[in-house]
Amino acid sequence: MSDNSTSGYLTPKDQHLARCVWILTGALSFTILVFTLLGVVCLRKYRSLVRTIRELQRSKLLLDDVPRLEAPLMPMKPGPAVGEEEQEEEELPLQIPLQQRSTVRPSSKRLLKGLQQVPHVTKSELNLLQLIKAGKEGVFYQAKMTRGTCKGHNMFTCKITKEGVRPKRVDTEVSIMRKLVHHKNILQLLDWNTTEEPYILIMEYVSYGTLRTFLQTNRVNLSADPELQSLLTIASYHIALAMQHLRSKMIVHCDLALRNIMVNKFPWELKVAEFGLARDFTRMTSRRSSRWRNPQQRVPLRWYPPEYFKNNYYSFKGDVWAFGIVLWEMQTFGTLPYPNLETSEAVVYHICIGHKNTNPDGCRPEILHIMRDCWLEPYPLRPSFTDVVRMLENIMENDADYVDVESPQLLVTDEAEKISEQPMSPLKIQIPTKCQSIK
Repeated sequence: MSDNSTSGYLTPKDQHLARCVWILTGALSFTILVFTLLGVVCLRKYRSLVRTIRELQRSKLLLDDVPRLEAPLMPMKPGPAVGEEEQEEEELPLQIPLQQRSTVRPSSKRLLKGLQQVPHVTKSELNLLQLIKAGKEGVFYQAKMTRGTCKGHNMFTCKITKEGVRPKRVDTEVSIMRKLVHHKNILQLLDWNTTEEPYILIMEYVSYGTLRTFLQTNRVNLSADPELQSLLTIASYHIALAMQHLRSKMIVHCDLALRNIMVNKFPWELKVAEFGLARDFTRMTSRRSSRWRNPQQRVPLRWYPPEYFKNNYYSFKGDVWAFGIVLWEMQTFGTLPYPNLETSEAVVYHICIGHKNTNPDGCRPEILHIMRDCWLEPYPLRPSFTDVVRMLENIMENDADYVDVESPQLLVTDEAEKISEQPMSPLKIQIPTKCQSIK
């Protein structure tokens, strides 16, 4: 054995050990090489980022060359946490310069992609006239400029965010509202400022604030109106038109409720507003994008569908469910959904086991049928907003054809036949001229 050692002969065990040593040495060397390359790449990226930041800090005029973003920003993903209902928001009844060509380097453009536009409106330039509603993240006012106008508008609706709202969330809301332009039933964005707090959104003027406040304030007069159900049907139709437009743009509202619908002229000029929770599905890549997990996000539980609580899933059919809740709110003049349930846990349990809101008193059967269809389970059974619009159009056509057969104007006499060439007095119709105005 000693002769083998002195002659340099290695036993099989020694040879195996040597091979292991070489393999470990090679693997270690390769690992060191990979980490070295990664370190070099990260160092170069870091130095490039530092140079870009220094360029931005040295040049205050750089932001003046950054145009407004034309492409929608990536929307934030709200989460599934059980939050307090938004119904407790305080509501009160109501009596662009030319863009410059950018000279920023491509690397700077990538860094500035999320930056906001040059400020056009600041809070000091606003004359806040009257509170419309106070939400958990923003306050709506009727307002005007202290000097001049805002893009030709003397009066407008102003949303001022509360402290702590992240700018990315406001950017998302702005990008979605810019995508929903040119629709009469969606509150239009005029201008915004997300460069400094408080963040400000300037929207078109509305005369009567939220639909919930309007119905509660005018409940006595509306209840005595024999055409109440026809008026509510027309109002529902215009809300459905807005939601149909959102669906065509692949936008999910996620917060459709009576408090987030503005009234300019009831029932023909209703405008869906408040896109703070809205999501742009054109930015999503898969069905899994309809699921979100953010335990800090508060959502309006009383308007959310059961699949959200069971499977953490919200889609366009979730907005259809919320539309059914809106129909129920309208029929009850802004009553809180599930009024007998006081806690969030009770609401979630009630929804998950299949209980629904009770039938509103005086609700016409056709609207009650649509309401129940919006609450069908599983969610694929629910109608689309195109289906809802078609059903409401059929109801309004039937209303327009309805004539009071007891009207004395329908009694044709011999004397009336003799003067048939003369113009007749208008007949008494349930909706005199309203259906002609809704198209």
